[in-house]
Amino acid sequence: MTLNSAPSGPSRRSFLASTAVTAVAVAGGMPLLTACGGSDSGSREGATSGKAAEKLLPAYVASKFAKPDIPAKNGSADGYTGKIDLAALTASVPGKLGTDAPLTIMSPLWGSPPKGDCAYYKALDAAAGTKITWQNQDGNTYAQKLGAVLASSSIPDMVVVPQWIMNGGKIANAVTAKFMDLGPYLQGDKVKKYANLAAIPSDAWRMGIFGGALRGIPMSVAPATFIVPYYRKDIFDKKGYTVPKSADEFLSWAKDATSAKAKVWACGDMSWIGGNIFPNAPGWNIDPDGKLRFSKERPEYLEGLEWIRKLFAAGVVHPDDKARTGDPGQRFASGQILVFESDMSAWYNQAAEQAKANPDFQIEAMDLFGAHGGNPTIWATSPANIWSVIRKGASKETVENALAAANFAAAPYGTKERMFVDYGVQGTHYTVKDGVPVKTDKGNTEVINAWQMLATPAPYLAHPDLPEVARKQVEYQQRMGAFLKKTSTYGMTIVEPTRYATLSSQFEQLEIDFVRGNKKLSDVQQAISTWKSSGGDKLRDWYKELLDKNGSDN
Repeated sequence: MTLNSAPSGPSRRSFLASTAVTAVAVAGGMPLLTACGGSDSGSREGATSGKAAEKLLPAYVASKFAKPDIPAKNGSADGYTGKIDLAALTASVPGKLGTDAPLTIMSPLWGSPPKGDCAYYKALDAAAGTKITWQNQDGNTYAQKLGAVLASSSIPDMVVVPQWIMNGGKIANAVTAKFMDLGPYLQGDKVKKYANLAAIPSDAWRMGIFGGALRGIPMSVAPATFIVPYYRKDIFDKKGYTVPKSADEFLSWAKDATSAKAKVWACGDMSWIGGNIFPNAPGWNIDPDGKLRFSKERPEYLEGLEWIRKLFAAGVVHPDDKARTGDPGQRFASGQILVFESDMSAWYNQAAEQAKANPDFQIEAMDLFGAHGGNPTIWATSPANIWSVIRKGASKETVENALAAANFAAAPYGTKERMFVDYGVQGTHYTVKDGVPVKTDKGNTEVINAWQMLATPAPYLAHPDLPEVARKQVEYQQRMGAFLKKTSTYGMTIVEPTRYATLSSQFEQLEIDFVRGNKKLSDVQQAISTWKSSGGDKLRDWYKELLDKNGSDN
């Protein structure tokens, strides 16, 4: 990590590798809608929006630190492209908010977890006034672990919960059942005790409403944060390739660029990009014809799958991507594939890793395009997709120490706390070279993503060692952000009835098999029909009632 924004997806790819969630032993909610402000005794299903949601939110007080070089636009993050004066960093909050009371936190973590008494954890505890025992879990299997913990009677004081493992309402229902309403601590002006939490955008906080109460402290995300198709610009320039601008152009280029004999393939698995090239709204959306549809029901869904299938059938996808083994990023860096899809963080990670190893290496983001050319339709990312929650029954002191930790983690760019979270202790975890912080070996093993999962500031991008990458990232978001659209359920955390929890579970493996030629189109069509008859049509009625009562952002 550099001194940059909240990770927009070091997590999602890893979580998607393991989507099965252990059944959570909580009572299923009644089929009622939380269309207005609720309480812990209210329904666990539905959503809260509009004026009812506004009443539950913390007051917003913008941060006064570090003015961005590239202000946010079109849903982008703020961008910082200059070096930061490390000697001039100031504290975002004077004094410690924590009381050094013990606190246990469960969080996903990628890589080898540092020791519980490591220098990084000790330093941050001392600075924040906390005493955290980290129960770090492997991010690749966090879904199963979280389900098992929530089904048990032993829940840590604070737990990190990602949106994409909600599993049709099971985890979301557990959040309502087992984690507390933070309104008494954060609602309205009460949040001003925690200045960094107050500076988190209201849209992100709104996503933390579960069961009619504010329960989740958010990791905020810029709406123009999405999976990106990256390409090797150095190789494109050398070969004279033109960047494709339609689905057919991409396939034609891919055939020309692939040479199995030379061990060069055009691309990795491009399945995540298909939904933007063939613009299929994620989840439920009221379409232009006024009808409410699920993503699997639209013709664009099958069109996108069939295009991905053509890529596999043409042999332009690397064999290891077809087999779903190894790391596409490494294949991209070595030149075995010329295009791969990943989150926004890959831009910096690839550039930084190759800066010395391969000075000619150039990574760029390919502008998204419509299936037949022209402008794309890009669906805005949820304002938050990870939350930290505090267990019901926690003491007042435990809650306040958990909030102190989250407030420290949410420190904005240009503060001492942000530097602490991202880099640790100077001399131990990083050194300064030419005014730029550089992690030591100890920094690389200890300063990893646990603290950053508790909360994040308003979205920003900054890489002091590679400022040009930050500029390109923000400019790409702003360029593509001009084509953003919001779904009908944008900005709402919706808790579906648990009876529909496994309704869509068949599709992930079926899609993997279909694009690789192992299933037929009729198999996918049959799955859609089965989805409808097994509860999809009833779930549509449930969503229609929810949107009728809550309104839509579309």
